[in-house]
Amino acid sequence: MINFLSYACIGVGLVFWFWGTSHLLGKRSLLFKLHSLSVADTLGSMSIIIGLLMKIPSEWPLLILAIISLAIWNTMLGYVLAYCSSSEDGYE
Repeated sequence: MINFLSYACIGVGLVFWFWGTSHLLGKRSLLFKLHSLSVADTLGSMSIIIGLLMKIPSEWPLLILAIISLAIWNTMLGYVLAYCSSSEDGYE
């Protein structure tokens, strides 16, 4: 049962990765595309790590650290991208 749940989480993660990448082909703004990609990649990566956590529970400290790092890194990257793209900074 654990193997099935592990592979299901990894499969869901891969679906999120491809789903986020598919938004890059749309005609929306660049920021919408980046937001969709970063959210889907974060959720996909976390799902894959949870699947690995079920598969190899002996490595839980490193895998939990990876999940926390993903959450913090992608949140900060989103704020940096939003700040850099704002038109109020006078760099236009």
